[in-house]
Amino acid sequence: MTLSKFADELPIPPILQARWKDASHTYYEVRMTEFKQSLHSELNDTTVWGYEGSYPGPTIEVESGEKVFIKWINDLPDKHFLPIDHTVHGAELNKPEVRTVVHVHGASVESESDGYPDAWFTKGFKQVGPYFRKQIYRYDNYMRAVTLWYHDHTIGISRLNIYAGLAGFYLLRDQRERSLNLPSGRYEVPLIIQDKTFNKDGSLYYPKQPDPPVPELETSIVPEFIGDTILVNGKVWPYLNVEPRKYRFRLLNASNTRFYRLKLDSGQLMYQIATDSGFMQHPIGVKEIMLGVAERAEVIIDFSNLAGKNIIMTNDAPAPFPTGDPTNENTGTVMQFRVTLPLSSVDTSVIPAYMVPFVPVKEESASKIRYLTLNDNMDKYGREFMLLDNKQWDAPITENPKLGATEIWYLINLTTDSHPIHIHLIDFQILDRRNFDVEKYNKEKVIHYTGPAMPPEPQERGGKDTVRANPNQVTRIIMKFGPYTGLYVWHCHIMEHEDYEMMRPFIVIR
Repeated sequence: MTLSKFADELPIPPILQARWKDASHTYYEVRMTEFKQSLHSELNDTTVWGYEGSYPGPTIEVESGEKVFIKWINDLPDKHFLPIDHTVHGAELNKPEVRTVVHVHGASVESESDGYPDAWFTKGFKQVGPYFRKQIYRYDNYMRAVTLWYHDHTIGISRLNIYAGLAGFYLLRDQRERSLNLPSGRYEVPLIIQDKTFNKDGSLYYPKQPDPPVPELETSIVPEFIGDTILVNGKVWPYLNVEPRKYRFRLLNASNTRFYRLKLDSGQLMYQIATDSGFMQHPIGVKEIMLGVAERAEVIIDFSNLAGKNIIMTNDAPAPFPTGDPTNENTGTVMQFRVTLPLSSVDTSVIPAYMVPFVPVKEESASKIRYLTLNDNMDKYGREFMLLDNKQWDAPITENPKLGATEIWYLINLTTDSHPIHIHLIDFQILDRRNFDVEKYNKEKVIHYTGPAMPPEPQERGGKDTVRANPNQVTRIIMKFGPYTGLYVWHCHIMEHEDYEMMRPFIVIR
């Protein structure tokens, strides 16, 4: 199926309005429903799921330190429109088919409000998972200005729920951000990038079987999902009309498996100002931005001397990353910027020389070092599945950091994929990556390095909550656990991996 590129304008998700707001707290209600939406003008309207009748969901914008309460309401039908594999842990036949739980990705929240995968609930809270504790989640939002996102996190089916449309931006603002004089208002644009595949009738395609199929099963999980069409903010290959001035873009990879290496075909620099966890110390001019699943970056693009020009944002990351298929003219195209609008006023916004201090966490401050492997396994149906530290979701908890303790985790990747590893509750800093001998490790359980330690890429030098752990490398990260105690998770953010055992609970103890 060939759809025209740049046929539809980029939609901007609406800002969610609070139900109640006073000096002490803010209250939102967010409904999840099924509806039809136009994802491309040449396609029939597509059945999707969304928050508040919108795919992607509305942007939730809060102030740093604002106490926010959100009631996430499941108003979805009882039947899923995507294929469920009931052999996947958490999605057994005795569980309701449609279940949801919401995680604000990158937020530091009490564990009962974190969206634990087993804290799911059905329509009207009729049935709830074993770890369900409350209907109304609390977010204290004490983080600095940052681009976060909210999405489904239900055990065993989050890949399907997110693919169906359950994702949106969650932004924190603060005084420091306002003082930087960045492009703002209509010159600040969130971009949520995803890949999908469509059936001829415009409906979403998601495979029922891997290749080759599993004959014993009617529906089987697939090792990864790679779509053939790129969407931004829920539109296929959209265009955005811009003025010849500076714009701030918040980039989010919300795909199931696909990584993006984003460039502008004009060859110009993008000025990166933020990582997953907020502003960097100094902006950096980059020709390309690499985003694993769930990673974010904020960039300023300057269109000032480009009036009348069209600029295409392209992608050249193989899928799956790094050894999969190269992109083609469809998957290599993201969106188009048309510098066609007249300048409405003089552009006084700036690319600041300095934003916030970045204080590296000292390795000496770590009280614990953990060596954690990323493993490849086969199940009884001959399907590949990935594990963290070679343990399944239900194995006893082995990561139990103390409140306030600093730890270094060595992520030892024994697989051939790059895995975006996300840790809930905290942000971390990347110390380095280092090549090692995988064969020797598998035989002798010894890390034999084959090259020098490589510092994080310039675009990763800041707070992170998701890190690309590359094949044949040990990736070291350092973090301090807190300010809450309780039960959280860490996992690979390739949705198909996370749903099939590549996720582990951890508990922060007093």
